Amino acid sequence: MQIGIFTVGDITPDPTTGRTPSEHERIKAAVTIARKAEEIGLDVFAQGEHHNPPFHPSSPTTLLGFIAAQTERIILSTATTLITTNDPVKIAEDYSVLQHLAEGRVDLMMGRGNTGPVYPWFGRDIRDGIALAVENYALLRRLWREDVVDWEGKFRTPLNGFTLAPRPLDGVPPFVWHGSIRAPEIAEQAAFYGDGFFHNNIFWNMSHTRKMVHLYRQRFAHHGHGPADTAIVGLGGQFFMRRNSQDAVAEFRPYFDVAPVYGYGPSLEQFMAETPLSVGSPQQVLEKTLSFTSQVGHYQRQLFLIDHAGLPLKTVLEQLDLLGEILPDLRKGYAEGRPAHIPDAPTHASLVAAAVTHRPSGPTLVDDVTGRSPMQRQA
Repeated sequence: MQIGIFTVGDITPDPTTGRTPSEHERIKAAVTIARKAEEIGLDVFAQGEHHNPPFHPSSPTTLLGFIAAQTERIILSTATTLITTNDPVKIAEDYSVLQHLAEGRVDLMMGRGNTGPVYPWFGRDIRDGIALAVENYALLRRLWREDVVDWEGKFRTPLNGFTLAPRPLDGVPPFVWHGSIRAPEIAEQAAFYGDGFFHNNIFWNMSHTRKMVHLYRQRFAHHGHGPADTAIVGLGGQFFMRRNSQDAVAEFRPYFDVAPVYGYGPSLEQFMAETPLSVGSPQQVLEKTLSFTSQVGHYQRQLFLIDHAGLPLKTVLEQLDLLGEILPDLRKGYAEGRPAHIPDAPTHASLVAAAVTHRPSGPTLVDDVTGRSPMQRQA
C-alpha cells in the first residue's frame, strides 16, 4: 500500500492573518513539504498542474525534477497531468527525462482539467475534453512503447517517422493513473488499458466514490486484465489533526470556511459527515481513513491533501509529523485482512521485472536506419 500526499499548489490568503504567501514562497514550500514527506516515511509526493492564478504549478516536471535531486526514495507523481491541453509528444519527452533523472521514481496521473478558460489558451475547447483525453493518451502510449510512430488524429498535426528521445528508462514507461471525480468515460479508459484509476474523492460522498471505483473494477475485469478486485485503485483524502479533536476543529474551521474548493458551502460538520475529510485527533483520522477499504475494497494508493486553503507551512509540517506518528498503524491496518492475490501499486522496479518476464526470447531484428522491425516495415 502506497501512502502519500498531494498538493494543488493554491496561493490562498491565510484567513486568520490576512497574509497571502508569494508565488516564490509557495514553490519553495512544495520542495520543503516533499522532503519532509520522505523524511517521515511516506511513499508518494504528488504535484498538481494548473495554468491559471491563484495556482503556481504550471510546470510539474521542473518542480519534480528539482525535488528528485533532493530526495532518494519517495515516488514523485503528478496529481494531475493535463492530457487534454498538453501536447502528448511533449508529455512523453518531459516525463521520460524526469524518469531518467529520478532513477525511475516517477509516475503520472492523467486528468482532463475542469477550468474552462484554460482550454482556449492552449488552442483547445473544453467541450472536447473527453475526446482529447482519449486521443491524446492513445498517442502517448504509442510514443513510449514504439520505436517509430506514424500517426494521424483529429486534434494535432500528423506524425511521420517520429522517434521519442530519450526513450523511457529501461525501456519501461512510467506507470499511469487516470484521475477523475465524475467521468465514467475516464474510469473506462483506465480499465481498457489496465492502468490505475485514481478517484480524488476530497469533496464527494463515499457512495459516489464507491460507484465509480466499482465501475472501473468491473470494466478492468471485462477487458481481461484480471479479477475485479485486482484492479489498481487510488483514493484522495484530506485531514487536519491535533492531539485534541476540539482543538483541531477550532483551528481548521476558519480555513475550511473560505477554502477555494468548498468554502461558503456546507458546514465543516456536514462536510466531515459526508466526505472523506477528517478533522480531529490522530486516532480519529486513522479510523476514518482505514474505513475507506470497506467502501471500495482493498486498494493500492492513498494520497492526502494537507497544504491548501492558506494553511501556513509551519502548520503543514506539523500535520506531516502527526501523520508520521500514525503511519505504522495505517500500514498495519491496510495489511490486515488483505488477501495475498491483491497486487501492490506498480513501481518502476516491478514494471521492469514484469517486462523481463514477458519479453520474447530470441533476437529481434531492427533496421539500423528506420529503427523498425521487419514486421513493422511490412505493415
